[in-house]
Amino acid sequence: MSVNMVDYIVDEHHIDVDPGMIKRVKEMILASSEFSLPRSSTEKGFLYDIVANGRNGIDVDKFDYIARDCRACGLGCNFEFQRLLETMRVLDDEICYRAKEYLSIHKLFATRADLYRTVYTHPKVKAIELMVVDALVQANDYLEISSHILNPSVYWKLDDTIIKTIETAPSQELKESRELIQRIRRRNLYQFCNEYAVPKGMVENFKKVTAQDIVCSQKSSGVTLREEDVAVSNVKIDLTRGKHNPLESINFFKDYDSDEKFTISNDQVSHLLPTTYQDMIVRVYSKKPELVEAISDAFENFQLKTYGIKAQVHSTPEKKKRRYNACI
Repeated sequence: MSVNMVDYIVDEHHIDVDPGMIKRVKEMILASSEFSLPRSSTEKGFLYDIVANGRNGIDVDKFDYIARDCRACGLGCNFEFQRLLETMRVLDDEICYRAKEYLSIHKLFATRADLYRTVYTHPKVKAIELMVVDALVQANDYLEISSHILNPSVYWKLDDTIIKTIETAPSQELKESRELIQRIRRRNLYQFCNEYAVPKGMVENFKKVTAQDIVCSQKSSGVTLREEDVAVSNVKIDLTRGKHNPLESINFFKDYDSDEKFTISNDQVSHLLPTTYQDMIVRVYSKKPELVEAISDAFENFQLKTYGIKAQVHSTPEKKKRRYNACI
């Protein structure tokens, strides 16, 4: 869609720009995706690694949002991208880095993973995300949201204003969606029940957990759970290359007098660096406050059935269960 938007903007506003330049821009946008285009030029191929780097994940997009979000969230950022910019070189049409910066590059990926864990996939952030998705799905038939995603002329209108449209429209067809948005405003969120990290040896063959898995794990209790009562978030956090170490895809050079490039393994630098490069976290939410206890118990049963143990670190607080039960 980004590529389609480029064409739409140029055509709609009659922008006089060289077609070859437009083609190069679109190639760079898609360089790291499955839709990458044949490159119009083999000259300066390293340019395709600057904006969206599918080869090793080091690109200016990460430099920008990591610095921005650490500052905005009041988090410390011990990664200095300026240092990398000052020391990088192009060798054999590839951006390479000084060997001394190995740990600095590792901090880039570690800081990104930390942001994902503590900010982007925070339990309350994911609760709001799940609620927004449910609100949009319920509003889709009336607002025809999904029909807009393939047409650039209307796609650009799908911004945050759609939430305000749902919230303020008097239409009866939007009643359920409107109530969800109002719950978000009042901080009456889907209730986080618990989470666990998938055991290390089972991450590679992990199958996403569904609401049906939790409901089918319920034992006898005072209520009968339905799939629509449960929300499950399967959160993957890695260093940009799944189970692989992204630093293995990076070439380094010794010093500015050398034109030789080479790779470096973690154990050549430090034995304190990780040997596993991705986490999978399963979180379960109750859409109704009064079902927290029943869903938490079913979630524990699911863990016992799947792994033979309760993989979660903490139990769902009794105070949380009682607080909502007392409101019924």
